[in-house]
Amino acid sequence: MKDRGKKHRDVVSWSRFFWCTLFVIFSCVLFTGFTFSTFRLLFGETFRPALVFKWPAPAMESISGASPITRSISIRETVMLPDQALIFLNYLPSARLFTKEDLDCVYLSVESSQRQLRKPPVDVEGGWDRDNQIVRCPRQPRGFTVSLALKSSGHVPPPVPSHRWDSLAYEAMIDRDNTTIVFVKGLNLRPERLSNVSRFECVYGWDFRRPKFLLRSDVVSIAQEIVRCKTPLSVLNSPRRMSTSNNSVKVSVRLKGRGIFRSIARPGSGLRPGNDPYTRKQYEMCVCTMLRNQARFLKEWVMYHARIGVQRWFIYDNNSDDDIEEVINNVVDMLSKTKDIDKEVSYNITRHVWPWIKTQEAGFSHCALRARDTCEWVGFIDVDEFFYLPSGLVLHDVLQNQSRYSYVGEVRVSCYSFGPSSLKHVPEQGVTAGYNCRLAAPERHKSIVKPEALNSTLINVVHHFHLRKGFEYVNVDKGVMVINHYKYQVWQVFKEKFYRRVATYVADWQDDQNAGSKDRAPGLGTRAVQPPDWSSRFCEVTDNGLRNQVLRIFADPETQTLPWQEVGEQGNHRKSRYKRKG
Repeated sequence: MKDRGKKHRDVVSWSRFFWCTLFVIFSCVLFTGFTFSTFRLLFGETFRPALVFKWPAPAMESISGASPITRSISIRETVMLPDQALIFLNYLPSARLFTKEDLDCVYLSVESSQRQLRKPPVDVEGGWDRDNQIVRCPRQPRGFTVSLALKSSGHVPPPVPSHRWDSLAYEAMIDRDNTTIVFVKGLNLRPERLSNVSRFECVYGWDFRRPKFLLRSDVVSIAQEIVRCKTPLSVLNSPRRMSTSNNSVKVSVRLKGRGIFRSIARPGSGLRPGNDPYTRKQYEMCVCTMLRNQARFLKEWVMYHARIGVQRWFIYDNNSDDDIEEVINNVVDMLSKTKDIDKEVSYNITRHVWPWIKTQEAGFSHCALRARDTCEWVGFIDVDEFFYLPSGLVLHDVLQNQSRYSYVGEVRVSCYSFGPSSLKHVPEQGVTAGYNCRLAAPERHKSIVKPEALNSTLINVVHHFHLRKGFEYVNVDKGVMVINHYKYQVWQVFKEKFYRRVATYVADWQDDQNAGSKDRAPGLGTRAVQPPDWSSRFCEVTDNGLRNQVLRIFADPETQTLPWQEVGEQGNHRKSRYKRKG
């Protein structure tokens, strides 16, 4: 009996032990599953914490009568261009934006942590949302890495990993159909051709070095540098991950069998247009351009086109360092005080930071999407190109005439290329009044397009876009409208083209490629050496049409000066004060 009682107690003890153990295990599994399933449900993938650098001695700003304000720098990522480093800062909601005067570019020796160099930034830009900032530093010397530091602090944070500019997903935005449009450098696809989507897939996440933690989706279309992705619902339905916060999800593209492109592209940083495509637009005529160090010509270009009917300007700044923001502010202030037909006119000119090299086609596609909700028509021209209407009409007249046909989605305008016109110095009255001799035959064309008519691939070759089914282009008669392209100006201006060209599929002037292309100056070669007869070249026809029109409309009756001229106190002309920095 004793043995049987003992066995019974042993069974009860083991039974209790078994059920207690099972309860503990079940509780742990339940807790763990609840925690991670919550993250998966919210984010659609395994949660990964973000690494943020914290520094022990941030700078302090003291304001009289107030508590000190802590300021610190948090670097998100770095992109290396051929001659500059782009350093992207994390958004710090409690801090004001940095200026050039606040920061130093710091170069740290790879061999010795004690050795460092400091240089001032080239510029400090605001991001698309005006919160996340971009600091442009001179490219670091060989054997150095680049970082930033506050001038008021001796502490230098460690540099973050950098990306190559020529193999990178660099921008992204959510379209109105909830697809993600990704702009990718390094795909090396043929121009004006759709590529096979089965070779690619889109990936979303934080750390692309760990593929098993990424969300994957199908590619809807891919052409040139633009990929349209099917956006996962977990990305669309997570406002925090779609925001411009430091931990927002990134998107990239995987070439199957090759790997994933590095990425700084966050779909939340782009606007998600959503207006009804059939509603009347706020502006009838807008203009988009991409430029670098062209501030001295901007005032004439904007003021002239405002007079003939342009209402909205999108200026994509490709790493200028010539005080272009100051010029734009001055032009906006001047135009806001202009009266037309007895009522005050409001003009909208915005500068968009677009630091990506040789991406003009992608930039124009990006601009077309941004303009789509507010602009009925958008002209894509350079700042040395001017619409000229010989008949005296304005753009409204031409566009109204074309709008009678619902199938017209693009208006193509012939371009006449002007030469130096025997000048050896920059004309004081500007390009339209200064150059009056051109080639006899037009060279190519530029376009005014309806953004609503664009093909979803957004394919363009700068001069024109691909249109969706049901839309066609028309050629404007040369007697109605042409473009005066002041392509071959005085050597002082023209030689700047040798620095770098912005189009993706056009060789730089110094590259020995496509020597016979119309994109090059015939007989010039690849070196920026002024030919002795430069001032007399490209002159076959004297054309004073736009020159006379500009002088008649804009010139002061007494002094004959034009409103974009820089005039001194005594009425004498002076050189432009908008000069390249450094």
